[in-house]
Amino acid sequence: MITFDHLTKRYGATLALDDVSFEVPASSVTGFLGPNGAGKTTAMRILLGHTRATSGRATIDGRQYAAISNPAATVGALLDAQAVHPGRTGAETLALAAAVIGVDRRRVGQVLDLVGLSVAESRRTVKGYSLGMRQRLGIAQALLGSPRALVLDEPANGLDPQGIRAVRDLLRAVADAGCAVLLSSHLLHEVAQLADRVVIIGRGRILEDTTIDDTTAQDLETRYFSLTSTEDRSAA
Repeated sequence: MITFDHLTKRYGATLALDDVSFEVPASSVTGFLGPNGAGKTTAMRILLGHTRATSGRATIDGRQYAAISNPAATVGALLDAQAVHPGRTGAETLALAAAVIGVDRRRVGQVLDLVGLSVAESRRTVKGYSLGMRQRLGIAQALLGSPRALVLDEPANGLDPQGIRAVRDLLRAVADAGCAVLLSSHLLHEVAQLADRVVIIGRGRILEDTTIDDTTAQDLETRYFSLTSTEDRSAA
């Protein structure tokens, strides 16, 4: 389970996160929605130990990231698909990550299959990858340790419609196998088809946290724009 507990983050006079609290249960997908600058990436970076909170906590199975031994085997993450050494091949990138976290190298082939990267593609250097291929590689790396939690920032970015459907099916299968999946996205239609819950954030505050059982893509889009537009007007 992923838990954000009264999380606040200030950068000087700027309040990036304002008392953010929500949970991502095991065996579920939570869509984290909000406009650029709303606080989504900041919250994820705090969860993954990249940034310190001003107050509050973000935990995975009750522990902060720094307290988890071999955290990559507990929580898989993709925040920036471009943050990969361009001179390595895809297979080399995954083999090195597998060695670092201590998983069998055979897992590399398994995750490549899961994300739909062929053997030939995995032997190419990353500098020749499209954005969609880098996204697939990043998701593969996040899955290497068979983590109990998965944190993905815009995982469908750069993917064609077929790739988006494949990633959606993969994440649904991972969640159904027991993983807590948190993903940020601006693709409201895709979130409506995949997520069990939706958390909407605006200007660092949680505006809505709801299940998606009875929510259509159109309902979600209407509600999202209504909430975020109201928040923008109130801050003006």
